[in-house]
Amino acid sequence: MPDTNWTTRPWHRDWLQARANELFDLFQRNAVNPKGGFYDLDASGRPYGHIRHLHQTSRMVHCFAIAAKLGRPGAETIVDHGMRYLWEGHRDRKSGGYCWSLDDDGFKDDSKQAYGHAFVLLAASDAAMIGHPLAKDMLADVTGVLNIRFWDEHYGAVSEEFARNWAKISDYRGQNSNMHLTEALIAAFEATHDAAYLDKAKRIATLIIRTHAASLDYVVAEHFDEQWKIDKGYKGSDMFRPAGTTPGHWLEWSRLLAQLWVLDGRREAWMIDAAEQLFRSAVNRGWDEAKGGFYYTLDFENEPAITHKIWWPVTEAIGAAAFLNALKPNRFYEHWYRKLWDFSAIHFIDPANGGWFPELGDDLKPFDRFFTGKPDIYHALQASLIPLFPATGSLMRAIS
Repeated sequence: MPDTNWTTRPWHRDWLQARANELFDLFQRNAVNPKGGFYDLDASGRPYGHIRHLHQTSRMVHCFAIAAKLGRPGAETIVDHGMRYLWEGHRDRKSGGYCWSLDDDGFKDDSKQAYGHAFVLLAASDAAMIGHPLAKDMLADVTGVLNIRFWDEHYGAVSEEFARNWAKISDYRGQNSNMHLTEALIAAFEATHDAAYLDKAKRIATLIIRTHAASLDYVVAEHFDEQWKIDKGYKGSDMFRPAGTTPGHWLEWSRLLAQLWVLDGRREAWMIDAAEQLFRSAVNRGWDEAKGGFYYTLDFENEPAITHKIWWPVTEAIGAAAFLNALKPNRFYEHWYRKLWDFSAIHFIDPANGGWFPELGDDLKPFDRFFTGKPDIYHALQASLIPLFPATGSLMRAIS
């Protein structure tokens, strides 16, 4: 293998920027719903449907805040459109918090989900970094909701879900919502320099990774009871709460732990060690050596359970490989970075309609089981941009 990394080569960097701009073009052109929020996109990249979900609205704000910081014309208008829908649409002015989904007539699913609130915090933090006028109030509001309604100080993590009036829905505890809250807490720390955000991120990482994943030889357990004991028998939705383990989440945690290690002044060795262990665990156990791609889920014997290939684990692996290779240069990470982009370019990127195919069947052909149309911009955009910038924190921090 040549000595120079792909991320240092001008042609590769141009190729990455082209992939990012294709995504920005697709979503800026087709996703804006004039009635508020954003459309889903079908397989051809055209708008469809009328239900707007909290995480999707927030992710569009996050991605176009990045675009605004890069200097993309029109991006701040998209951010403003999304921020106003979060504040005037998703926000529950009566009971507080942010409801999960709306249609043109109002709330469709009025539950309060930790997963969704994590993305509101991410959106507000990023909007604050480009000076959006609603960002300060939204950041204070969602921080208060997370602290008062969701945060469990005893365990150092958040509860999962409540009804609109804040009645408890279940005793379920999930790592996925806490993982994305870790991402959002990092962003909030970068936006405000308030160490309380970073402290919470570290506490979540300690519980999910240092305590539980390390005890499973760096396999990330997904599902827990209210005492944060692993529930190996849990089976919820195959899309959002599948049984077993999800290697793609090990890869997300790999990058997030590396970011925490960079941002935390103490540079605790366990964080970067765990980041590297999780990456190796995911590629060794989760990658389909015969066909390529990551299995969507494994059982607790690390055998494939759902074998379909989903787009987002590969994108997260790309970001993790690039970030780790910048911090801990190693031919192993460079090898995987190239291998992951090779697979994505051949199988996941849609050359005809733009965007990425969300799912591949066992024959590696586009397939609809869990996802339809074009997935939201969030995962693929970060894979295209993370390799272009220094490993100093989130993209918003790294872009100058």
